[in-house]
Amino acid sequence: MPGQQQEVSFRFLAQPTDVNFGGKVHGGMAMKWIDQAGYACAVAWSGAYCVTASVSGIQFVAPILIGDLVTVRARLIHTGRSSMHLAVDVMAGDLRKGGQRLATSCVMVFVALDSPDGKPTQVPRWEPHSEAERRLQAKARQLLELSRGMEQLVDPQDLAGT
Repeated sequence: MPGQQQEVSFRFLAQPTDVNFGGKVHGGMAMKWIDQAGYACAVAWSGAYCVTASVSGIQFVAPILIGDLVTVRARLIHTGRSSMHLAVDVMAGDLRKGGQRLATSCVMVFVALDSPDGKPTQVPRWEPHSEAERRLQAKARQLLELSRGMEQLVDPQDLAGT
């Protein structure tokens, strides 16, 4: 039922196929996990097919090692008419020692699409209930304004090398 599930968590072990030559999970793999958890959260909230519109403020804080228990948590922090802003954290921890550390975090924006023609479709409105949720929503709105400002500064023709 759309509009009911505002958070999704994935848990798994970091595997040898996930790491770079330095023996740590490479950033591309962490970004893949972030996108998967974000997609699941956006679809669960909207009840529609969703696409990634942006990823902002991604920070790689600590390494993820082979055998670490990884938790990717995506939670809704703001909705627009057809967009959903999600805070995504990647936590990692050594099962033998216990505890978890923040490895990566970011804010993602997904857009819900209707299935017939792929046009943006309305999503259920989300309202924060706690002070922490209100702060996260305010940050999402700030990132939205910054993103709009950046779009105005960047001319695609400049980037095309013409």
